[in-house]
Amino acid sequence: MKFTAEIDIMPHAELLDPQGKAVMLGLEHLGLEQVSDVRIGKHIRLQLEAENETAAAQKVEEACKKLLANMIMESFSYRLTVN
Repeated sequence: MKFTAEIDIMPHAELLDPQGKAVMLGLEHLGLEQVSDVRIGKHIRLQLEAENETAAAQKVEEACKKLLANMIMESFSYRLTVN
């Protein structure tokens, strides 16, 4: 079966996000003071083949834990769809 994984990787809430703070400052300078917080992360789309949805989920989790996300500083979530 073919799957698409939509992966979101974000810095842990407890950690500072310098990129987010810089964007926040830029938004304030543009007059958008209504924005109260900005966090910058990554969005990754993977297409993969697996026997079933469980096997696909295991492959995506392995990819995230071993390569795509820095587990010390980031967390991830994903959605799988069948192609």
